[in-house]
This record gives sequence, C-alpha cells and structure tokens, in this order.
Amino acid sequence: MPPRHTERHRSERIGWLRAAVMGANDGIVSTASLVLGVAASGADRSAVLVAGVAGLVAGAMSMAAGEYVSVSSQSDTETADLARERHELATDEPHERMELTAIYVARGLEPALARQVTEQLMAHDALGAHARDELGITDMQRARPLQAALASAATFAVGAALPLLAAQLAPSAVLAPTVTGASLACLAALGWIAASAGGASGPRGAARVTFWGGLAMAITWAAGKLFGAVG
Repeated sequence: MPPRHTERHRSERIGWLRAAVMGANDGIVSTASLVLGVAASGADRSAVLVAGVAGLVAGAMSMAAGEYVSVSSQSDTETADLARERHELATDEPHERMELTAIYVARGLEPALARQVTEQLMAHDALGAHARDELGITDMQRARPLQAALASAATFAVGAALPLLAAQLAPSAVLAPTVTGASLACLAALGWIAASAGGASGPRGAARVTFWGGLAMAITWAAGKLFGAVG
C-alpha cells in the first residue's frame, strides 16, 4: 500500500488567505481613511465614529457580496467545464485518452510511458485526471464562494474595528495621528504575516501594504480638509 501524502503546501491556503488578507487590508485602509477624511473636515468625534461604524457595516456587506459573486462566477465556469469533460469522456473516451497522452508527452514523458500513465490514471479517476491535467482544476484550489464571502466579511469587520477603536480611545486633539499610527502599524503586521504565510518576504510584504495604505489615508485626509474648508 503506497504511503499517504501528508505534506502540507502553502498553495492549499491560497483561496482563503487571499480573501482574508484582502478583507482585513480593505477594512483597515477604508475605515481609517474614512475616519481621517471626516475628522479633517472639522466634524466632531461623534460624527467621526458614526461614519466609521457605517463604513464598517457597509464595507463588510459589500466585500461579502462582491466576493461571493466573483467566486461564484469562477465556480460556475469550473462546473461547466467539468460537465463538458464528463460528457466527452462518456461519448468519445478514445479521443480523451489521446488528448491526455499528448499532454503528458508535451510535459516530457516518452509516448509509451505517457500512454501507460494515461491508462492508469483514467482507470483510477478519469474525470479527476482530465480536470487536473487538462483543465487545471484541483480540489485544493476549487472556487468556494461562501467560504470566500464569509472570510472577506469577517476579516473586513475585524480590520475596520482597529482604526475605530483607536478613534474611540484617542483624545480629540490627537485623534488623527493616533488613528494613522495605529492603522499603519496594523497594516505592517498584516502585510508581514500574510507574506510569511505565503512563503514570501515579510519585510517586503509589510512595506508594500503600508505604503499603499498610507497613501490612501493621506489622499482621503487631504480631500476631507479641502471639502471641509470649502463647506
């Protein structure tokens, strides 16, 4: 009996990790930017907090809906491709064997060995072999709309709560610097953790996320200051 494959790969995390990181990053950046923009306009703390809470709720719902629709489209495409492949296997299996053999030959196998591999894999799981090697669809990377939507909404809410908490606790005189500093620190930590989880450079991930988050906050602050002065 062959040994079971127990090794864990980072690619197994790609679906939920992408949604989680995007949700938390957007939660921090959009809510911190909103809080800073409203504060820059001259609004009082109450208005700033109300705007922040509204942004948290609206953003989490928007992230969930957008992620669900997007990943559902991917899932629908995968389902349609698998249905077509299942039909082709049922109606023209010899052609499908030739097709799979050609794929293995193109990857470097000798034709005789490629035919042998095709025979054995199709005897074990014909649809799975074609899904993996012809369509590029694997179980670990299948689209999961509900999982992606829930991960995005939850992580957005957690991310958005951080600048809101900073705004709530900071004295009015230093509300903007406190929110900015806390948000940038959270973004740096998020970027570092996400990059490390994916096997990339932690410092580079932290720098990238912090730069774009800081730029978004600065632009929103300037917009709030401008329109507050005009108003």
